[in-house]
Amino acid sequence: MAIFTLPPEMFGFYKANIGYIKDFAVRPDQRRYAVEGEAPRHYIDLDHWETKAPVDTMPHQWDSAVAKYSEEKLLEYGIVPWHIQTVTGWLTYAMKKRDYEKIIKLSADLGHYIADAHVPLHTTENYNGQLTNQKGIHGLWESRLPELFASDYDFFIGKAVYLDDPLETIWQAVGESFAAKDTVLALENALTQQMPTTKYSFERRGASTVKVYSREFSQAYHTAMGTMVERRMKKAIYTTGCFWYTAWVDAGQPDLNFINAQRKDLQPEIDSLRSLMSSEIKGRMETH
Repeated sequence: MAIFTLPPEMFGFYKANIGYIKDFAVRPDQRRYAVEGEAPRHYIDLDHWETKAPVDTMPHQWDSAVAKYSEEKLLEYGIVPWHIQTVTGWLTYAMKKRDYEKIIKLSADLGHYIADAHVPLHTTENYNGQLTNQKGIHGLWESRLPELFASDYDFFIGKAVYLDDPLETIWQAVGESFAAKDTVLALENALTQQMPTTKYSFERRGASTVKVYSREFSQAYHTAMGTMVERRMKKAIYTTGCFWYTAWVDAGQPDLNFINAQRKDLQPEIDSLRSLMSSEIKGRMETH
């Protein structure tokens, strides 16, 4: 979706490689189980530091945050806004060098981390409701609801704009996510009290029958939250487009039309990634 926010000078490249970008977007989650230090790039437990308004009081610049809390503690409780800043720098450099493969992979990575920053449960220590007897809520909000209702969402979001301060933009997104997390938890808890016997059901998934949040419960929860899930998804899509566009502008607006000799067949790598998909990775919604 984010590619449709881009100007013509970028659109052709991203449209032609939309399949690659979509497939590589799962790589950050796959790396969580193989690369040390990957996990904290997906979240930030703001309520570990302060419970009311940590976005307002926590240093936004990495060096200042390290000076206040230490790098070790920041890595323990998540670094998603700062890692988005880092990946944006990598993407800018890849565009400047006109590195076909890295532009694709880093664009996919960047979109993944930006999407994570827009999920309320990626901003709290209670990321899966495990502290409030609501285990599974992460997958409900981030996966089950979009699965059932995203086809009805309006994803018209306009054109990407240049970001004068990308770091502050992502901190704003993280702050909005944090502000919504209490509502996410409270509404699910209230509905659980009202619908204790109809919360779950069983559905066929391929050759298996799996326990899922029932359509009835999911509909009630989705309705109770109004347009929250749709709004967060739309904001994540738009923000991703703006970050891609900003990286391109900062790189000097390079020509993204690559001749055949400059391209690389990335399908074998994607096929390999798909073959490595494990049940643990498919169940990633149980974690940050």
